[in-house]
Amino acid sequence: MYWKRSLWILWPANFLIAAGMSLIIPFLPLYIEKLGVHNLQQVEHWTGWIFSAQFITSFLFQPLWGSLADRYGRKVMLIRSAIGMGSITALMGFVTGPGQLLILRLINGLFSGFISMSISLQASVTPDEHAGKSLGTLQTGQIVGTLVGPLIGGFLSEVFGFEGVFFVTGGLILIAGLVVLFLIQEDVSVKTKKVQKQKKEYKALRPLFPIFIAAAITQLAMMSIQPIITLYTRTIYHGQHLTLIVGLISAVTGIANLIGSPILGRIGDKIGQRKVLIFSLIMAALAFLPQVLATDVKVLLAGRFLLGLFIGGMIPSLNVLVKKLAPAHLQATAFGLSSSARFLGNLLGPLLGTFIAATYNIKDIFYITMIFLLINMVSIARNKKLRLALSQQKKAS
Repeated sequence: MYWKRSLWILWPANFLIAAGMSLIIPFLPLYIEKLGVHNLQQVEHWTGWIFSAQFITSFLFQPLWGSLADRYGRKVMLIRSAIGMGSITALMGFVTGPGQLLILRLINGLFSGFISMSISLQASVTPDEHAGKSLGTLQTGQIVGTLVGPLIGGFLSEVFGFEGVFFVTGGLILIAGLVVLFLIQEDVSVKTKKVQKQKKEYKALRPLFPIFIAAAITQLAMMSIQPIITLYTRTIYHGQHLTLIVGLISAVTGIANLIGSPILGRIGDKIGQRKVLIFSLIMAALAFLPQVLATDVKVLLAGRFLLGLFIGGMIPSLNVLVKKLAPAHLQATAFGLSSSARFLGNLLGPLLGTFIAATYNIKDIFYITMIFLLINMVSIARNKKLRLALSQQKKAS
């Protein structure tokens, strides 16, 4: 079956992209210091902007790349993304100041979209009855890459220096592009005049708006606590090796993602992705309770694991719903919009978390994120247009 072959080609490609993009995380502040910024406050300022810059342009340009993929094919968009990001990332090793690094990160975000287009391509070749399993498994490639990327980056920075990591990262991303170029096949010849005429009928995507909102809320829930997780951990843990404990707390969420994505993806194939999405939103919200009430780091670890588990279940469900509800000629556009929504969540989550922590109380972040998740759950559960669209899609299939 071609969808299985495609899955095992795109999985390592997604792994390489995700690992490559997360390699720089451990040493970014140190690299900024090497570029001539020595004031701690200025280092923090530049780190925040440089880290977020890519999310800003990614959020803005994802819908455009999705629209172009519907016209010219997903494979060409994957290759475009890999060549652009690989080249720009390698250039980051030559910068002489933080402003240059910031500009390159902004440009890098412009070329993003590899993972969203790989999901769209995999969705287009996978039968509906296997979509949850397929997209959930594909998601694990990104998760594993994101988990091990910082570890690899820390090791490579010791061996090759900071600049060398950018060269290695660029090489990994270009290799992902070569994997797609030589191993992935896509038939883009079936373009009828009717499809071309309908390509701008974006009102057909209206039933997907609750899904796009859910995608943004999912990432917001994951990222809201990230910037101040060290500070929060310090309020309940007073032992040694704080950074190691914080690293474990961050990693356990990704490990749980890795478990939840394929398992809940398969369950969604059997009982329906909308039901799994509603259940996961409820459970993800409840997972914040042990975190906010934790007086021991073990309870905090358990809460972060549960959050990752059910966030992992939401992601493939969201992707399958996009596949099922988007018209064939607008499917890549829909995945681009979904990806854009997730980048928006990545951008707003840390801003919301730091604002609440600075203005109110650090624990309020957990309660407010819970409220966002539960409101989103109610909107999905009560949305008649979404239920109707899924019912019509089921009858048509």
